[in-house]
Amino acid sequence: MAEGEDLQTFTSIMDALVRISTSMKNMERELICPVCKEMYKQPLALPCLHNVCHVCASEVLVQHGYLCCDPTSEPSSPASTPATRSPRLPRRGVPKPDRLDRLLKSGFGTYPGRKRGAVHPQTISFPCPACQRDVDLGERGLGSLFRNLTLERIVERYRQTINISAAIMCQFCKPPQLEATKGCTECKSSFCNECFKLYHPWGTQKAQHEPTPPTLTFRPKGLMCPEHKEEVTHYCKTCQRLVCQLCRVRRTHTSHKITPVLSAYQALREKLTKSLAYILSSQDTVQTQIAELEETVKHTEVNGLQAKEEVSQLIQGLCAMLEEKRASLLQAIEECQQERLASLHYQIQEHQAMLENSGMVGYAQEVLKETDHPCFVQAAKQLHNRILRATDSLQSFRPAATASFSHFQLDVSRELKLLTDLAFIKAPEAPVIDTQRTYAYDQIFLCWRLPQHSPPAWHYTVEYRKTDTKAKGLKLWQRREEVRGTSALVEYLDTDSVYVLRVKGCNKAGFGEYSEDIYLHTPPAPVLNFFLDNRWGFNRDRLAISKDQRAVRSVPGIPMLFAAERLMTSCHLSIDLVIGDVAITQGKNYWACCVDPSSYLVKVGVGLESKLQEWFQVPQDVVSPRYDPDSGHDSGAEDTTVDAPPPYAFLTIGMGKILLSHGSALTSRDPNGCTVPLPPRIGICLDYEQGKVSFYDAVSFRGLWECGVDCSGPVCPAFCFIGGGALHLQELVANKQERKVTIGGFAKLD
Repeated sequence: MAEGEDLQTFTSIMDALVRISTSMKNMERELICPVCKEMYKQPLALPCLHNVCHVCASEVLVQHGYLCCDPTSEPSSPASTPATRSPRLPRRGVPKPDRLDRLLKSGFGTYPGRKRGAVHPQTISFPCPACQRDVDLGERGLGSLFRNLTLERIVERYRQTINISAAIMCQFCKPPQLEATKGCTECKSSFCNECFKLYHPWGTQKAQHEPTPPTLTFRPKGLMCPEHKEEVTHYCKTCQRLVCQLCRVRRTHTSHKITPVLSAYQALREKLTKSLAYILSSQDTVQTQIAELEETVKHTEVNGLQAKEEVSQLIQGLCAMLEEKRASLLQAIEECQQERLASLHYQIQEHQAMLENSGMVGYAQEVLKETDHPCFVQAAKQLHNRILRATDSLQSFRPAATASFSHFQLDVSRELKLLTDLAFIKAPEAPVIDTQRTYAYDQIFLCWRLPQHSPPAWHYTVEYRKTDTKAKGLKLWQRREEVRGTSALVEYLDTDSVYVLRVKGCNKAGFGEYSEDIYLHTPPAPVLNFFLDNRWGFNRDRLAISKDQRAVRSVPGIPMLFAAERLMTSCHLSIDLVIGDVAITQGKNYWACCVDPSSYLVKVGVGLESKLQEWFQVPQDVVSPRYDPDSGHDSGAEDTTVDAPPPYAFLTIGMGKILLSHGSALTSRDPNGCTVPLPPRIGICLDYEQGKVSFYDAVSFRGLWECGVDCSGPVCPAFCFIGGGALHLQELVANKQERKVTIGGFAKLD
């Protein structure tokens, strides 16, 4: 029984040692210098949060033309001074010629940070080999960097783990060297017992040096400020740098957030512990993601081979087509060449027949010897025709075919340009939302365009979701794929909500980047669709309603001029009124209109239908106090009805401004009244049950003004004009003729 327990304990210990050993070996990649590819030796912490050996950093600066002191010199070491060298210690090896030459060229003995030929100190830029960025080291160069003592300790522990049996030998013994038993931080050396006594004699200052365990790397007891050689005691949060007491009082840290190093230690340790705990608790997730990445690697390899094969086939197809075209063009040249050669050879034969010793000339001479007249005529008739053709050919000589083939030249400049521009298809760039044409009303009308030099898109994907600040998590994106065109409608939306929308294009190369998110606020109530009533009430001499009954313009004309003249004699200027063709009797309704900024004075709002009919029967004027639309109550009513809600509620607009007079009369000069710029659209929301009307900036849905209104009977939208002006009702998005697709009933997207 005891033997079994001992075996189990031994197995557990061995498993633990194997895990520790494996962990330490896996950690080796964190301990390798990116320059020398060996374990760090006196690592320096760069401002970019990477590390590099002191020697390697000096050599990198030397390669870039900076002067650096020898990083390996340690004057405080006993081995560096001949006067204190042990008689048993051999002379130090001579540096290698290339290293000695490099150090001599670097200006041995100068502080790091002086560039060759530089009279004044300058800022040193260090190319970090890890992140490939230039790091600013300031004027002091490497002298301003902290030594990473923690990394040094980890490297030393790792060395001891992988090579436990390696003994540290005395640095001062003659061969054969003895194993070191003590170390000295002040001397930065390891000694055997005899050499330690020799170099630390009684009665000298060195005798006060405190012995430490032997080691190959000697570090100061604490982290020292590289500039003042003082122990660091604080941490500057602004500079994200450890500072000493002297650094703390310098101008460079004035008004900086400085905290004790203990506080920074506790805060960073807590953060690091939490982050590490999260990583350790998410090992299953890490393994899953590693498996996913490995699967992605496999797919990448397969898809890469497939893409190469496809490109090869396409190029081979182009080559085959070019070869076919080449053969066709060469065949055309060959046929033309043979035809010309045949014509030229026939012409040569005709001219050869005209030579003195040719057959035709000899035959003609023989025919001339014929004395029988009938026979001569018979033979000469045939010969004479040939002689005439030869004579004409001789007198008007011209080659039967030209030797030039210039009309067989090819212009391949366009094809060469196409081949030069032959490249892989790129996905469309991120679309740009057209904020001038995109808006929310009864539905959302979303409009976009591609950047000027973007590759074309075959179709688009539109996504949107409702934002809810009270919800714990984000709502899922809703989307519609393969949207054609550059605009879309989004319907089935909640009222008084904010939606975020985005678009991305797609072509053969795949999907491009998303556009920037655009946030749109839906109306606070369902949209009321109505037209302007052109059947009764309004003054046809001064108001003109469009054919679609959605726009109205005040045309004062001559009557307005007469009215302006009567103003000088204390007469009244009339208000023209037009109402909507619907009466609201319940619920909450919203509508919007656009007012021409050049309008003199326009009022938009609501009123009781019965009171509006009275208005049409007895037209009101500007200075009359009886039914002032902004007075907030009927000024002619009895005292018992003073607190009753007014029958009208109007927002006054004029000359590109909105008057927010908080219920003051139109002619009032209340100093508390104020104006705001006229937005592109004005929104009106009537809550019939609450007896309240609210006015909005219909673009941002910022509230402008709200007040109570009498809803004891049907209430109608109403619009008043004083002088010239125009407005038109906001068109329903559903009625837009330019829409390309309607989006609704989306599948939810994670």
